[in-house]
Amino acid sequence: MDAISTGTLLVTLIILIMCSAYFSSSETALMTLNRYRLRHLADSGNRGAQQAAKLLEKPDRLIGLILIGNNIVNIIAPVIAAEIGHRMSGDLGVAVATGILTLVILVFAEVTPKTLAALHPEKVAFPSSYILRVLAVVMQPLVYGLNLITMFFLRSLGTDKETSANALTQEELRTVVNEAGALIPQRHQDMLLSILDLEKMTVQDVMVPRSDIYAINMNDDFKLINKQVIQSPHTRVLVYRDNIDDAVGFVHLRDALRLQSKQQFSKSSLLRAVKELYFIPEGTPLNTQLANFQQNKERVGLVVDEYGDIQGLVTVDDILEEIVGDFTTSMLPAPSEEIIPQQDGSYLIDAGINVRDLNKEMKWDMPIDGPKTLNGLILEYLEDIPTERTSLRLAGYPVEVVEVAGNMIKTVRVMPQFYKQTH
Repeated sequence: MDAISTGTLLVTLIILIMCSAYFSSSETALMTLNRYRLRHLADSGNRGAQQAAKLLEKPDRLIGLILIGNNIVNIIAPVIAAEIGHRMSGDLGVAVATGILTLVILVFAEVTPKTLAALHPEKVAFPSSYILRVLAVVMQPLVYGLNLITMFFLRSLGTDKETSANALTQEELRTVVNEAGALIPQRHQDMLLSILDLEKMTVQDVMVPRSDIYAINMNDDFKLINKQVIQSPHTRVLVYRDNIDDAVGFVHLRDALRLQSKQQFSKSSLLRAVKELYFIPEGTPLNTQLANFQQNKERVGLVVDEYGDIQGLVTVDDILEEIVGDFTTSMLPAPSEEIIPQQDGSYLIDAGINVRDLNKEMKWDMPIDGPKTLNGLILEYLEDIPTERTSLRLAGYPVEVVEVAGNMIKTVRVMPQFYKQTH
């Protein structure tokens, strides 16, 4: 090294520091790339993204390559710095040169390039991937040997390099959607989150209770049946005999009105126009049921319990409303029609309202893992049918029973201004 001039050593040292900065920034940039954006850019034909994606297919080899290069540079650089310092000031110069080099490497070869790479990973990773691909071929024996040693120690620790770290969980996907910000309109974010929630909800959460089903009793007077057909707010109507558990099928109003127009409408012709019933077990998740509707080419079904008793009715629209919001064809009144604000800040609420709809409308936090209606929630809490003027605190909300009819609570007053968090 004595034959090499000090100027040449100084230039070599600067080049080595630049190489160290390159390896450090490349490592940070490649490891902080958004994998989903990278995949999209690679599929779109971006050459830099394609090169980076190939390198990241084997991250163990990529890390080995970068670390080998960086360590070679960082080993040679202090030797050269020490020689320059010794020539300039003897043993004291060696110490000074070592201290200065340490500071220079930290600032210009580590912190600064890594920070820039973290802020702009694509601008750094894509160009550097071309150089790394060439170095990977040149240094393949060293990288391969290093990986063999590394894998031996990893396996001795019970760790396998094959992982599914790039797979998003449902909660992680929910976070991605929430943090999309202006990239995805709020309404679209709500729809995406609603799709993720479908598997947490069952048909019981959205069904029309049997007491609210609009249906035609075939044993009623024919004039009443004719009136029900004309005034029906729905295109498909359930037909039954005396008891809704003795359901016959669904009739499409298009068929019934066609019979009326041809003066052929009668009980017997109406029965011939009835379509076969489609039953849905209670507890079926909404995402499963939506797929079942599509597979079976059905649009409406009856929810039955384990004993075969009809509990309610579900349509495709009921499930889609959970994703895109309410349509105008709901069999039930909108939540806002069942919630009447009072001057004192309280609310008169129809106790038959669905608890989920109540929470959504009022931004409350009533429990939804039990009974589906507010009436059921109160009855479960009290374990008895209350009298009027009974007061209780339900999930922290003061509730007063206003009206009771038979074995059902009809109306309650909720006073959210006196809410207290319960433990």
